[in-house]
Amino acid sequence: MTRCLRLLGRSAARYGALLQAPLRQTQALRRFHGSPAHAKGPPVPAEVITDDDEKGDKSVVVRDALFERVGEEVKTKATFNKVVDVFIRGDVRRRGHVEFIYAALRKMPEFGVERDLAVYHRLLDVFPKELFVPRNFIQRMFNHYPRQQECGVQLLEQMENYGIMPNMETKVLLVQIFGEKGHPVRKYQRLMYWFPRFKHVNPFPIPQHLPEDPVDLARFSLTRIANDRDARATVHQLPSTDITESGEEITLPHIVGIQSPSQVELLAAHNPSRPVFVEGPFPLWLRRTCVYYYVLRADPVPPHEKVEEPYDPERCLDYPLQLELDLDRDLGDEENFDVEDLDEGPVFAMCMIGREDQAVLNQWISGLQENNPILGRVPTLFRLDAGPRELQGAAQSAHHQGPEPETQTEERRPRGEPEVTVEEERLKQ
Repeated sequence: MTRCLRLLGRSAARYGALLQAPLRQTQALRRFHGSPAHAKGPPVPAEVITDDDEKGDKSVVVRDALFERVGEEVKTKATFNKVVDVFIRGDVRRRGHVEFIYAALRKMPEFGVERDLAVYHRLLDVFPKELFVPRNFIQRMFNHYPRQQECGVQLLEQMENYGIMPNMETKVLLVQIFGEKGHPVRKYQRLMYWFPRFKHVNPFPIPQHLPEDPVDLARFSLTRIANDRDARATVHQLPSTDITESGEEITLPHIVGIQSPSQVELLAAHNPSRPVFVEGPFPLWLRRTCVYYYVLRADPVPPHEKVEEPYDPERCLDYPLQLELDLDRDLGDEENFDVEDLDEGPVFAMCMIGREDQAVLNQWISGLQENNPILGRVPTLFRLDAGPRELQGAAQSAHHQGPEPETQTEERRPRGEPEVTVEEERLKQ
């Protein structure tokens, strides 16, 4: 018995020496020396810069450079898919796939594939499959792989911003990547719930691809902003190039106007002693395209000159202009409504021109005189603001058609107000 105790004591002494040796070494390495002045002060937090942050920034730059290298010559859908294929074949583990997808989402508008559902499916295919699926309720509760799930949600949000509706293939990819209870799948379910309800909510939709011809684009824009279905767009002048006798090449811009029968009646009843105004340019946005239009309008009619015409009940049967309903009213009901009626004056016509020039607007007014002969007896004032390009003076252009009108310029107004030019056209009818 005593022999066994001796053997156990020797072995304990040996193992104790071995265990104390690294402990003493670690204790020697963990000695800190500090001054007593700073011992009582509060600890100062230090900014920790890890290697992962530096690698993340470098990886994003590398991914952007990859798209720039491939798209130096031409940026199309084929070149974009080529970059995705190069990344998929480059690494089986798909390391850095989150940074690659973020870089691809930023570069999609440059390659013109921001509205292509197949390209979004290609980006979803970059994620490794069945790796981010939670295995139990604890992983699902603690947001399993949050960076990857946030990246998938951002991809679906970009699809939502561009109005791209996902399909069943999108759901299959999301379930394979994140599982049925992941945040991207919930985002997909919300899109599929709301998109069909809001898809046709706009009664005046804008086509995805606008007309490339400036004349067709002007006709479409004027028809869209006109407040009358009976309004008809008229092309007063097509864009063309002419060569004068001296050999000078002159480019004639397009002039497209629109006017409804009711506007013709209003202009015919206008008092010739009161001027009409040509104002503009006013911007009109059609998706990412901005066009400019001009209006021909007049000041509001003074109250003492207004003549109230009786309503014609047969003029519009679907939307009557006057309703006489004998309803039972209570003593607490008010018959007067506090509604502010702001009269901005009638608008007689609108137009779009190819060059912001007063002489081109003169041609538009001359073209309107065919259906509105009263314009030959009404003074015309131009209130032109600085549009996308500075308006050229009428004296600098020689494209005016018809007899030259008598032009008078008012005194120069203070800076900041639009320039007003008075033009009286008196043509023989």
